Amino acid sequence: MCGRYALGIRAALVRRQLQEHDMPVDDAPEDDDVRQTYNFAPGYHGLVYRADVPDWGAGGRRHAGHEAGHEHAQDKAKDTREVEDPKETRYKLQAMKWGLVPFWTKRNPDYGSVMRTINARDDSLAQSGGMWSTMKQRKRCIVVAQGFYEWLKKNGGKEKIPHFTKRKDGQLMCFAGLWDVVQYEGSEEKHYTYTIITTDSNKQLSFLHDRMPVILENGSDAIRTWLDPKRSEWSKELQSLLKPYVGELECYPVSKEVGKVGNNSPAFIVPVASTENKNNIANFFSNARKGATGQEEVKEVKEEEREVSKMGFGVENDKQEQRGTVEQNRTEDNAPMPVHSPSSAKTGSKRAHEIDAKGDDVSPTKAIKLEKDADAPAVSTGSPEKKPGKKSRSATSNATKGTPVKAGDGSQRITSFFNK
Repeated sequence: MCGRYALGIRAALVRRQLQEHDMPVDDAPEDDDVRQTYNFAPGYHGLVYRADVPDWGAGGRRHAGHEAGHEHAQDKAKDTREVEDPKETRYKLQAMKWGLVPFWTKRNPDYGSVMRTINARDDSLAQSGGMWSTMKQRKRCIVVAQGFYEWLKKNGGKEKIPHFTKRKDGQLMCFAGLWDVVQYEGSEEKHYTYTIITTDSNKQLSFLHDRMPVILENGSDAIRTWLDPKRSEWSKELQSLLKPYVGELECYPVSKEVGKVGNNSPAFIVPVASTENKNNIANFFSNARKGATGQEEVKEVKEEEREVSKMGFGVENDKQEQRGTVEQNRTEDNAPMPVHSPSSAKTGSKRAHEIDAKGDDVSPTKAIKLEKDADAPAVSTGSPEKKPGKKSRSATSNATKGTPVKAGDGSQRITSFFNK
């Protein structure tokens, strides 16, 4: 994980729920600026919660390093900074696109490149250097969700059963994430993007997969530490926050319809064996009603209930979503991977390296040659030179037993994807 999650409620309701947990929101996007779906896929614009800092992130602006876009330039450059030290930290909800594009990227990256940065591994952040170096120090965020999906492999991987995981108390999930903003050459438009950090799975979810998103407790000191704009250097304390979730979770099988990108229904987050929930939409909002205080908050919850009631449990399909899906055996999750067109899905996982690299709003660029072994893309993380015979570690995924790394298969370093 994380390859698919749910966020089917409006930004206004998310804002209220965060504020109820002592997570102030001084600014938030309009409801129409954020995708509302119970089947949230890479490439969609989701809700990110972060400190309201400049585009260069927390701390002072490092002119030479930030503009050059290379970590060694930051080390060699004089530490000339524009220091911004607000008396009080402000926080905001912001609409960003899932699939991080680093600030140094010159041109709109191809689709396959972006799919490789939907996740960042916790162990890759523990290393010095690498593509995440600036973001982990200065651009940390929280990705808001109702829960996430993972596919359980059965019958030797021939069958995959989707499962939905949520907090047992029904509150929103707060994933640890990183964000960035980029302006392509010749364009004035700013593109804000994000990635979700993954860690080892906890005991409860180990039957599903050995990876899960980093979940921080709502309104906790951990979140305040993670988002603190005064912390502009990576530390052991920040790294220690990236660990398996110890709170109570619920995990259960859900409809296979969730596997198709563009499908959307509240039924996707309801157990397939639960008839009582299917007949009682109000159960979706029971915890929100209990926590609501004041007439305005109660009004928001009731309004959201009415909207879901109108939608019902039928499966809707977004006609503008042209991407198909292809089965992939990745190490971060077992979710069907969105590909840029239905025809690409026919290639299958063995020909994933031949997928035409385009996105739903990404102009065609030079296609990347992906690893034939989709489980083990060879990606540079800035770690020391590997010893002969030792497997390399990816910043976004890592090889597991039974999936050896295939060296010399035309793969490129992940940082080179964004220097085109």
